[in-house]
Amino acid sequence: MGDPLDDDRLTLAGLLIESSVGLRSQLGQRLEDDCGLSLQWFDLLIRLARSPGHRLRMAELAAQTVLTPSGLTRAVDRLEEVGLIARTACPSDRRGAFAVLTDEGFRQVRTAVPIHLVHLEEHLTVLSESERSQLKELLRKIRDHVNPKARPSGELAPNPQP
Repeated sequence: MGDPLDDDRLTLAGLLIESSVGLRSQLGQRLEDDCGLSLQWFDLLIRLARSPGHRLRMAELAAQTVLTPSGLTRAVDRLEEVGLIARTACPSDRRGAFAVLTDEGFRQVRTAVPIHLVHLEEHLTVLSESERSQLKELLRKIRDHVNPKARPSGELAPNPQP
């Protein structure tokens, strides 16, 4: 048995976290500078824009983000104040609510996406198309294991390996 300090799992988790932190920092600054949106706001808006009916239950939205429930509430409150998101009651659950993208929110995210894609391309060019595809599937597999509630409702679970 080797030294646990040299375990490859530590290296893998560290690289994953360091990559995520670096991407969030650089992408967040660029979005703020070029689009006037924080990465947190963009993350919420893009998730709603890509969801059926441009809406998600607050619990689903919370599961898909890095925000705590109270942090999500505060962020949605601010987005609601500036007219990018509206809250609507859930007809099947009086305690539940939907976050719904407004027309202005949709316009802002539509404007930001092409700019953000340029930013992403600048960082992802280090990977080939095949590597991007592999990485996406591997990250989805990890996400589904550690945070199954984050899987969007329309996304199918991966086929189990025999």
